[in-house]
Amino acid sequence: MLRPYFLAQTNLMITLFLKSGRERPVLNGHPWIFSGAIERAEGDLDSVGVADVFDFKKNWLARGLYNPRSQIRVRVLTWHNEPIDGDFFARRLSHAHVFRQRYLSDATDAYRVVNGEGDLLPGLIVDRYANFLVCQFFSAGMTLFKNDILDALSAIDSVKGIFERSDGRVGNEEGLEPSIGVLSGEPPPEQITITENGFKFLVDVRRGQKTGFFLDQRDNRAFLSTLARGQTVLNCFSFSGAFSVFAYGGGAKEVVTLDSSKPALELAEQNLQLNGFGDAPGELLKGDAFAYLKEIDKKFDVIVLDPPSLAHRRSDIDAATGGYKFLNLHALKQLNPSGLLLTFSCSQHLSLDLFQKVVFGAAVDAGRKVCIVKRLGPPIDHPISLHHPEGDYLKGLALRALD
Repeated sequence: MLRPYFLAQTNLMITLFLKSGRERPVLNGHPWIFSGAIERAEGDLDSVGVADVFDFKKNWLARGLYNPRSQIRVRVLTWHNEPIDGDFFARRLSHAHVFRQRYLSDATDAYRVVNGEGDLLPGLIVDRYANFLVCQFFSAGMTLFKNDILDALSAIDSVKGIFERSDGRVGNEEGLEPSIGVLSGEPPPEQITITENGFKFLVDVRRGQKTGFFLDQRDNRAFLSTLARGQTVLNCFSFSGAFSVFAYGGGAKEVVTLDSSKPALELAEQNLQLNGFGDAPGELLKGDAFAYLKEIDKKFDVIVLDPPSLAHRRSDIDAATGGYKFLNLHALKQLNPSGLLLTFSCSQHLSLDLFQKVVFGAAVDAGRKVCIVKRLGPPIDHPISLHHPEGDYLKGLALRALD
């Protein structure tokens, strides 16, 4: 139902009016408004700021953060007539953190506190590693409220310091310069020790991938541990070796840990030693997973494929599907009878349906009959808005070779 507009703020800079028929996604809760949906605009249109959004009949719809340099012209923060200020961010951040504490505090001291659109805070990621928080500001509008956000985050219990890792492609698209460094409190140590389901890991929040650790794979690591007893395991794209630790923890007979990065393998070795698996059967290999899977003549009982995103843009999808097919085809060829493949895609632009079709094609070309034993995805601290399917980036399949 459309609502009349009553001015709640006196410092709004921008007013936007949508084209006829383009209000429906906003009314349905989608948080992105693209430039092509806007009929006209009023105010300081060259500046980043808060914008009110109206339909073509001048009915007020929503309020969000405007960026004239982004194709996503507005990232909606609220569908209610409320001020966007420090109190607003304090409420949103408190709700997000309390939810994580309720469900995760007994299992781990490392989790995602804010997951962008999934927590109605588009353009903001906050991860917790023990007593430190790592922030990523991915929208220019969100950076306007950085101080308010820091004030709210500083109130979280036991936080010693807040570090920023705002770098990468998304920031570039918003016109943001990379920003890396201490935002508040103590600087993080070179390595932070975290605990996840009884295992310990060293995290480098300054230089590690993402914010330092693949927090989104927590549930899938735990699932692997239930499959690994007495099995030989190949962990491709291993990064800091977390899947390998859980495989050993589940009783794996042998684990091969493969990554193309020497620093990543060195960290993986430290994590294996930290958990008492330094002398366990297996090896750490530096190499390219594409070449390794094609060339080896050794077979495994369990293979984990967790590559980095192969489709950073929608235009990359065709090339990405070829890459995913190659990896899965050769992984399936290297599986023992009744072997298990845990295969993932973190490419936002590749849907689960397309990913499953690619893996199906790989199975056909590999000459293997395969069944899905479980669909895999992110854990509870990575919520996905039902109104924003684009946020469903991590998808995975646990497959069993039937022959």
